[in-house]
Amino acid sequence: MKRSLFYFLMVLVVSLMVACSGNESNEKTETAASGAEEGNSVTSEMKLVNDGKLTFAMSGLLKPLNYKENEKLVGFDVEIGTEIANRIGLEPNPVTNPWETIIQGLRGNKYDAIIGSMTATEERAKQVDFSDPYYISGATVFISSKNEDIKTLDDLKGKTIGVMQASTYVEDAKKYTDKIKEFPSEIYALQDLPPGRLDAVITDKIVGISAMKESGLEIQTVGDELKREEIAVAINKDNLALLEAINKAIADMVADGTYKEISTKWFGEDLLK
Repeated sequence: MKRSLFYFLMVLVVSLMVACSGNESNEKTETAASGAEEGNSVTSEMKLVNDGKLTFAMSGLLKPLNYKENEKLVGFDVEIGTEIANRIGLEPNPVTNPWETIIQGLRGNKYDAIIGSMTATEERAKQVDFSDPYYISGATVFISSKNEDIKTLDDLKGKTIGVMQASTYVEDAKKYTDKIKEFPSEIYALQDLPPGRLDAVITDKIVGISAMKESGLEIQTVGDELKREEIAVAINKDNLALLEAINKAIADMVADGTYKEISTKWFGEDLLK
Protein backbone atom coordinates (compact mmCIF):
# COMPACT_ATOMS: atom_id res chain seq x y z
CA MET A 1 0.00 0.00 0.00
CA LYS A 2 2.77 2.41 0.98
CA ARG A 3 4.70 1.51 -2.16
CA SER A 4 1.66 2.19 -4.36
CA LEU A 5 1.13 5.57 -2.70
CA PHE A 6 4.80 6.41 -3.24
CA TYR A 7 4.58 5.62 -6.95
CA PHE A 8 1.38 7.64 -7.26
CA LEU A 9 3.00 10.69 -5.67
CA MET A 10 6.08 10.38 -7.91
CA VAL A 11 3.95 10.25 -11.04
CA LEU A 12 1.98 13.29 -9.83
CA VAL A 13 5.15 15.32 -9.19
CA VAL A 14 6.64 14.46 -12.58
CA SER A 15 3.37 15.36 -14.31
CA LEU A 16 3.27 18.75 -12.58
CA MET A 17 6.90 19.45 -13.55
CA VAL A 18 6.21 18.61 -17.19
CA ALA A 19 3.07 20.77 -17.19
CA CYS A 20 4.93 23.75 -15.68
CA SER A 21 7.77 23.36 -18.15
CA GLY A 22 5.30 23.23 -21.02
CA ASN A 23 3.51 26.35 -19.83
CA GLU A 24 6.78 28.23 -19.46
CA SER A 25 7.84 27.19 -22.95
CA ASN A 26 4.49 28.30 -24.37
CA GLU A 27 4.76 31.64 -22.57
CA LYS A 28 8.23 32.23 -24.02
CA THR A 29 7.02 31.31 -27.49
CA GLU A 30 4.03 33.63 -27.19
CA THR A 31 6.23 36.45 -25.87
CA ALA A 32 8.72 36.04 -28.72
CA ALA A 33 5.92 35.96 -31.27
CA SER A 34 4.37 39.03 -29.70
CA GLY A 35 7.70 40.90 -29.85
CA ALA A 36 8.30 39.97 -33.48
CA GLU A 37 4.74 40.97 -34.31
CA GLU A 38 5.21 44.33 -32.60
CA GLY A 39 8.49 44.94 -34.42
CA ASN A 40 6.87 44.32 -37.79
CA SER A 41 3.54 46.00 -37.05
CA VAL A 42 4.60 49.50 -38.09
CA THR A 43 6.08 48.31 -41.38
CA SER A 44 3.07 46.12 -42.12
CA GLU A 45 0.71 49.06 -41.63
CA MET A 46 2.56 51.18 -44.18
CA LYS A 47 1.24 51.49 -47.70
CA LEU A 48 4.27 50.90 -49.91
CA VAL A 49 4.58 50.89 -53.69
CA ASN A 50 7.07 48.02 -53.44
CA ASP A 51 7.07 45.69 -50.42
CA GLY A 52 10.20 46.03 -48.31
CA LYS A 53 11.32 49.22 -50.06
CA LEU A 54 11.01 52.94 -49.42
CA THR A 55 10.70 54.44 -52.90
CA PHE A 56 11.33 58.19 -52.74
CA ALA A 57 11.39 60.74 -55.55
CA MET A 58 13.37 63.85 -56.47
CA SER A 59 14.14 65.78 -59.65
CA GLY A 60 17.76 64.60 -59.79
CA LEU A 61 18.74 68.03 -61.12
CA LEU A 62 19.46 69.91 -57.91
CA LYS A 63 23.15 69.65 -57.14
CA PRO A 64 24.33 69.14 -54.38
CA LEU A 65 20.95 68.15 -52.95
CA ASN A 66 20.09 65.49 -55.50
CA TYR A 67 21.79 64.78 -58.81
CA LYS A 68 23.29 61.98 -60.91
CA GLU A 69 26.94 61.01 -60.84
CA ASN A 70 28.02 58.11 -63.06
CA GLU A 71 24.32 57.33 -63.61
CA LYS A 72 23.76 56.99 -59.86
CA LEU A 73 21.61 59.31 -57.74
CA VAL A 74 23.69 61.05 -55.08
CA GLY A 75 23.48 64.13 -52.88
CA PHE A 76 22.23 65.30 -49.52
CA ASP A 77 18.59 64.34 -50.16
CA VAL A 78 19.64 60.87 -51.27
CA GLU A 79 21.68 60.26 -48.13
CA ILE A 80 18.89 61.53 -45.88
CA GLY A 81 16.35 59.33 -47.66
CA THR A 82 18.64 56.32 -47.46
CA GLU A 83 19.19 56.82 -43.73
CA ILE A 84 15.45 57.19 -43.13
CA ALA A 85 14.73 53.98 -45.06
CA ASN A 86 17.39 52.02 -43.17
CA ARG A 87 16.05 53.15 -39.80
CA ILE A 88 12.54 52.09 -40.74
CA GLY A 89 13.84 48.71 -41.86
CA LEU A 90 13.26 49.23 -45.57
CA GLU A 91 15.51 49.11 -48.61
CA PRO A 92 16.13 52.64 -49.98
CA ASN A 93 14.98 53.11 -53.57
CA PRO A 94 15.57 56.68 -54.84
CA VAL A 95 13.98 57.59 -58.19
CA THR A 96 13.58 60.69 -60.34
CA ASN A 97 10.49 62.47 -61.61
CA PRO A 98 10.07 65.86 -63.33
CA TRP A 99 9.49 68.45 -60.63
CA GLU A 100 6.40 69.94 -62.23
CA THR A 101 4.54 66.63 -61.86
CA ILE A 102 6.23 65.26 -58.75
CA ILE A 103 3.19 65.65 -56.46
CA GLN A 104 0.93 64.08 -59.07
CA GLY A 105 3.32 61.14 -59.19
CA LEU A 106 3.12 60.73 -55.43
CA ARG A 107 -0.67 60.86 -55.41
CA GLY A 108 -0.71 58.39 -58.29
CA ASN A 109 1.34 55.96 -56.17
CA LYS A 110 4.42 55.98 -58.38
CA TYR A 111 6.49 56.29 -55.18
CA ASP A 112 5.99 56.41 -51.42
CA ALA A 113 7.48 59.81 -50.63
CA ILE A 114 9.14 62.90 -52.04
CA ILE A 115 12.55 63.51 -50.50
CA GLY A 116 13.74 66.14 -52.95
CA SER A 117 14.09 69.47 -51.13
CA MET A 118 10.39 70.32 -51.22
CA THR A 119 9.27 73.32 -49.21
CA ALA A 120 6.33 72.56 -46.94
CA THR A 121 3.62 75.07 -47.85
CA GLU A 122 -0.03 75.42 -46.91
CA GLU A 123 -1.06 75.02 -50.52
CA ARG A 124 0.86 71.78 -50.97
CA ALA A 125 -0.38 70.52 -47.59
CA LYS A 126 -3.88 70.42 -49.07
CA GLN A 127 -2.70 67.55 -51.28
CA VAL A 128 -0.04 65.77 -49.20
CA ASP A 129 1.16 65.40 -45.63
CA PHE A 130 4.56 66.76 -44.62
CA SER A 131 7.02 65.34 -42.14
CA ASP A 132 8.92 67.40 -39.63
CA PRO A 133 11.54 69.50 -41.51
CA TYR A 134 14.82 67.84 -42.37
CA TYR A 135 16.52 71.12 -43.20
CA ILE A 136 15.90 74.85 -43.04
CA SER A 137 16.78 77.19 -45.88
CA GLY A 138 15.53 80.36 -47.54
CA ALA A 139 14.56 81.83 -50.89
CA THR A 140 17.41 84.02 -52.12
CA VAL A 141 17.97 86.30 -55.12
CA PHE A 142 21.09 85.75 -57.22
CA ILE A 143 22.47 88.00 -59.99
CA SER A 144 25.57 88.08 -62.15
CA SER A 145 28.69 89.35 -60.38
CA LYS A 146 29.01 91.89 -63.20
CA ASN A 147 25.45 93.19 -62.82
CA GLU A 148 25.59 96.82 -61.66
CA ASP A 149 21.91 97.64 -62.21
CA ILE A 150 20.49 95.55 -59.37
CA LYS A 151 21.67 96.63 -55.94
CA THR A 152 18.52 96.08 -53.86
CA LEU A 153 15.41 93.94 -54.11
CA ASP A 154 13.43 96.96 -55.32
CA ASP A 155 15.63 97.01 -58.42
CA LEU A 156 14.10 93.69 -59.50
CA LYS A 157 10.93 95.45 -60.66
CA GLY A 158 10.33 94.77 -64.34
CA LYS A 159 13.44 92.58 -64.67
CA THR A 160 13.61 89.10 -66.20
CA ILE A 161 13.75 86.54 -63.40
CA GLY A 162 14.44 82.83 -63.71
CA VAL A 163 12.92 80.19 -61.43
CA MET A 164 12.42 76.44 -61.32
CA GLN A 165 9.19 75.12 -62.83
CA ALA A 166 6.33 74.58 -60.38
CA SER A 167 8.41 75.88 -57.49
CA THR A 168 7.36 78.28 -54.74
CA TYR A 169 9.74 80.81 -56.29
CA VAL A 170 7.31 81.48 -59.14
CA GLU A 171 5.04 83.37 -56.73
CA ASP A 172 8.04 85.18 -55.23
CA ALA A 173 9.08 86.39 -58.68
CA LYS A 174 5.55 87.64 -59.45
CA LYS A 175 5.93 90.22 -56.67
CA TYR A 176 8.55 91.99 -58.78
CA THR A 177 7.85 91.27 -62.43
CA ASP A 178 5.74 89.50 -65.03
CA LYS A 179 8.87 88.59 -67.02
CA ILE A 180 9.40 85.14 -65.55
CA LYS A 181 11.22 82.25 -67.21
CA GLU A 182 10.75 78.76 -65.78
CA PHE A 183 13.43 76.07 -65.98
CA PRO A 184 13.46 72.32 -65.21
CA SER A 185 16.40 72.97 -62.89
CA GLU A 186 17.63 75.98 -60.93
CA ILE A 187 21.16 75.20 -62.11
CA TYR A 188 20.14 75.90 -65.72
CA ALA A 189 18.65 79.20 -64.64
CA LEU A 190 21.75 80.22 -62.67
CA GLN A 191 23.93 79.44 -65.70
CA ASP A 192 21.98 82.06 -67.67
CA LEU A 193 23.02 84.85 -65.29
CA PRO A 194 26.67 85.48 -66.33
CA PRO A 195 25.84 85.71 -70.10
CA GLY A 196 23.03 88.16 -69.27
CA ARG A 197 20.14 86.03 -70.54
CA LEU A 198 18.50 86.59 -67.14
CA ASP A 199 18.67 89.55 -64.78
CA ALA A 200 18.12 87.51 -61.64
CA VAL A 201 17.27 84.06 -60.32
CA ILE A 202 15.27 83.23 -57.21
CA THR A 203 16.22 79.88 -55.74
CA ASP A 204 17.20 78.05 -52.58
CA LYS A 205 20.14 79.71 -50.84
CA ILE A 206 22.01 76.40 -50.60
CA VAL A 207 21.66 75.67 -54.32
CA GLY A 208 22.94 79.08 -55.36
CA ILE A 209 25.89 79.17 -52.97
CA SER A 210 26.89 75.62 -53.93
CA ALA A 211 26.81 76.59 -57.62
CA MET A 212 29.12 79.50 -56.86
CA LYS A 213 31.61 77.25 -55.07
CA GLU A 214 31.50 74.08 -57.13
CA SER A 215 30.82 75.33 -60.65
CA GLY A 216 32.67 78.61 -60.37
CA LEU A 217 29.65 80.58 -61.53
CA GLU A 218 30.28 84.30 -61.27
CA ILE A 219 27.13 85.17 -59.38
CA GLN A 220 26.26 86.91 -56.13
CA THR A 221 23.34 87.38 -53.75
CA VAL A 222 21.18 90.48 -53.43
CA GLY A 223 19.59 91.55 -50.14
CA ASP A 224 18.44 89.26 -47.36
CA GLU A 225 16.58 85.96 -47.74
CA LEU A 226 13.06 86.53 -49.07
CA LYS A 227 11.61 84.01 -46.64
CA ARG A 228 12.52 81.17 -44.33
CA GLU A 229 11.65 77.76 -45.73
CA GLU A 230 11.13 74.43 -43.97
CA ILE A 231 12.08 71.55 -46.23
CA ALA A 232 10.25 68.31 -45.47
CA VAL A 233 9.33 64.85 -46.74
CA ALA A 234 5.99 64.67 -48.56
CA ILE A 235 3.77 61.59 -48.08
CA ASN A 236 0.26 60.71 -49.21
CA LYS A 237 -2.45 61.66 -46.72
CA ASP A 238 -3.66 58.08 -46.18
CA ASN A 239 -0.27 56.80 -45.00
CA LEU A 240 -0.09 57.80 -41.33
CA ALA A 241 2.09 54.83 -40.30
CA LEU A 242 4.76 55.83 -42.81
CA LEU A 243 4.58 59.49 -41.76
CA GLU A 244 5.08 58.58 -38.10
CA ALA A 245 7.97 56.26 -38.94
CA ILE A 246 9.70 58.95 -41.01
CA ASN A 247 9.29 61.55 -38.25
CA LYS A 248 10.78 59.13 -35.72
CA ALA A 249 13.69 58.37 -38.05
CA ILE A 250 14.44 62.08 -38.50
CA ALA A 251 14.25 62.72 -34.75
CA ASP A 252 16.55 59.76 -34.01
CA MET A 253 19.05 60.91 -36.64
CA VAL A 254 19.22 64.33 -35.04
CA ALA A 255 19.47 62.91 -31.51
CA ASP A 256 22.35 60.52 -32.20
CA GLY A 257 24.37 62.94 -34.35
CA THR A 258 23.94 61.16 -37.68
CA TYR A 259 22.04 64.08 -39.20
CA LYS A 260 24.80 66.53 -38.29
CA GLU A 261 27.40 64.24 -39.88
CA ILE A 262 25.50 64.06 -43.17
CA SER A 263 24.75 67.78 -43.21
CA THR A 264 28.34 68.74 -42.39
CA LYS A 265 29.65 66.41 -45.08
CA TRP A 266 27.67 68.23 -47.78
CA PHE A 267 27.49 71.79 -46.48
CA GLY A 268 29.99 72.21 -43.68
CA GLU A 269 27.25 72.96 -41.17
CA ASP A 270 24.11 71.63 -39.49
CA LEU A 271 21.19 72.77 -41.67
CA LEU A 272 18.71 72.39 -38.83
CA LYS A 273 20.52 74.86 -36.58
